[in-house]
Amino acid sequence: MRFSEEVSERLGNYVYRLIDPRNGETFYVGKGRNNRVFDHAAGVADLADDDSQTLGSKLDRIRAIKNAGLEVLHVIHRHEIPDAAVFEVEAALIDAYPGLTNIQGGHASSDRGPMNHVEIADKYSLPTFPSNPEHRLVLININKLDNRFDHRAIYNLVRYCWRISRSRAESAQYVLAVIRGVVVGAFEAERWMAATADNFPDIPYADGSEAHRFGFVGRDAPKEIWDLYVGARGKRITAPELKHVQNPVRFWNC
Repeated sequence: MRFSEEVSERLGNYVYRLIDPRNGETFYVGKGRNNRVFDHAAGVADLADDDSQTLGSKLDRIRAIKNAGLEVLHVIHRHEIPDAAVFEVEAALIDAYPGLTNIQGGHASSDRGPMNHVEIADKYSLPTFPSNPEHRLVLININKLDNRFDHRAIYNLVRYCWRISRSRAESAQYVLAVIRGVVVGAFEAERWMAATADNFPDIPYADGSEAHRFGFVGRDAPKEIWDLYVGARGKRITAPELKHVQNPVRFWNC
């Protein structure tokens, strides 16, 4: 099945889901035009892009479906989307389906994605993060934090594991943990290492499958640094150049 030129023209921009017919699970959300949805369902789009970051769990899932003698199912959720809105529509759908194989989260999801009422209140009422920090920083966006006052939990989430420039990370003075646009932790990295089970024996899910990713071991930043960048309950990032958009890693002065 392919869309004709006439249908493609009428569709315009659209957002779609790829679905595993074996269990009905949505495993990827994307945006496109013309016949992008069919190319992606067949894995052709990934191969054509030749991007090692995309040739991961999504393509493995597509191959497994085909090896079972089945075809990837797909649904076009919304079409005729204006150019200015297509990223927001895609992001909202990505946020609605946890556990996707998408490499990146939705556009501005970390800043405007799903939040509970406490997170919403904090986002707009907490003290602001310095707009022009003097230190060399790496800001890492984390997810699923149950208690923002638990330094150990924040440390374990932010230290493992990231697709990151090791040399730039090693040049940073401090690593900051960010969740939903709020800085909740500040740490000093003593050593950055490849994300292997040997290097991180205390991480139960470190099985060596995270190729080309890195993590660190370290400690809480000094109190004056914690107070400067985190404070008592966190500090919200307002400067656009410091905000996370899609990439969970953000460098400053590195």
